[in-house]
Amino acid sequence: MTIEEAQKKVDQWINSIGVRYFNELTNMAILTEEVGELARVVARKYGEQSFKKGEKDNIEEELADILWVLLCLANQTDTDLTKALEQSFEKKTKRDKKRHLENQKLK
Repeated sequence: MTIEEAQKKVDQWINSIGVRYFNELTNMAILTEEVGELARVVARKYGEQSFKKGEKDNIEEELADILWVLLCLANQTDTDLTKALEQSFEKKTKRDKKRHLENQKLK
């Protein structure tokens, strides 16, 4: 599925099953919450914390939840994420073409 297809699929779901979008501020808060849930799993899987009883390694689920809300926000703000991502690649390539190669910390 392309990013464009994902944006359309989320929009179709929201308008048929979800009834309507939450407002942008609510979705921003939900996005923050979802990132926190991912951080919890990452801290337990890769960090020094351990999973509590009943917690599980559900990184895929948390990443998908983040993507879902991000797609909602993109739709609500009339953002073409495909175009935005392409522009981000161009910006990062221009800015960082040599930067990381010259970074002594990465060698």
